Amino acid sequence: MKLTTITEISREMNLSTRTLRYYEQIGLIESVKKDDYAYRTYDEATVTRLQQILVLRKLRIPLKQIALVLKSENTTAIIDAFQQSLAEVDDEITALSTIRDIINTFITRLKESINQDIKLNLLDDTALLEAVDALTVQKIPLKEEKTAVDLEQASEKLNKLTDRDVRIVYLPPSMVASAYAKGTEPGPELVTAEMIDKFIEDSNLQNLYSASRHYGFNNPDEPVHGEGHGYERYMTIPDDMEVPAPLTRKHFVGGVYAVRTIQMGEWDEWGRLHEWVSNNERYDFRWYTIEGVNGVEHDGKKWTCGWIEEHLNYWNWYASGFSMGEVDKFRQIDLMIPIKKREAK
Repeated sequence: MKLTTITEISREMNLSTRTLRYYEQIGLIESVKKDDYAYRTYDEATVTRLQQILVLRKLRIPLKQIALVLKSENTTAIIDAFQQSLAEVDDEITALSTIRDIINTFITRLKESINQDIKLNLLDDTALLEAVDALTVQKIPLKEEKTAVDLEQASEKLNKLTDRDVRIVYLPPSMVASAYAKGTEPGPELVTAEMIDKFIEDSNLQNLYSASRHYGFNNPDEPVHGEGHGYERYMTIPDDMEVPAPLTRKHFVGGVYAVRTIQMGEWDEWGRLHEWVSNNERYDFRWYTIEGVNGVEHDGKKWTCGWIEEHLNYWNWYASGFSMGEVDKFRQIDLMIPIKKREAK
């Protein structure tokens, strides 16, 4: 039986290892564990399943519906799942048709105002404003194309981020309380979450430093000496605050980041954000921002890739009583890649 490692899958399919682990966590795929081998591996059936998932994601089918399509033997249920997505696309097409008509109306009226030499305020038209206000379209679907090749190119464009999809933010340098864990069970994400929760409770951090921010990142992606991947969390703290073991006190360098906001679980957006930075004419990757485990040597230190996740509205989530290990569809996360101005050629 041919097995493919998580690194090979990540490279060949342009999926982050975090995305692959998440797909496994929610039951979309399964990995094969070999004795005395630390890396996740996948058999040929799972590779084929991943290819099917990617096709369905390009068709903008939600992960919950993908799970239903791939697992259900009930053809009627599968048809219902596709019809639900089709209905959403139809709604967007209708909205876009309305947008087109409104824009054409704007153009016509502006041309008329030029010919009549009058000043026109488009915002005075109540009927048009009500039509615009009624629009609920959030995503722009594929426009109608004539050939399969054009459709494929349109799909590629659709899946690429534009400048409107990415924010550029500055994170100030700060002191942080760092929680680190590595291993496979129950997972370093959950272990570090519990460490951070205990630190917050014991230190009364929410009242002491309500401006605290919460970051998390793989450190490193791959297993460490057969002990699974590592994960680290930061909570920003006052400069003079002491940190109890097993947490450690560190300095976070901050800087400029390219940011994409996602809902919890949309880890495949990492690939799109990476592609945006790779092809950007103004910005380039900024390295050596996070000290890593088994990382790249530079200036006498080891560094990991520096991609971080900020948990938004963290205090609201913490106060809700939910564990950070529980996935909630309303929870938002900022994916952040450190960047710098691209050097002139």
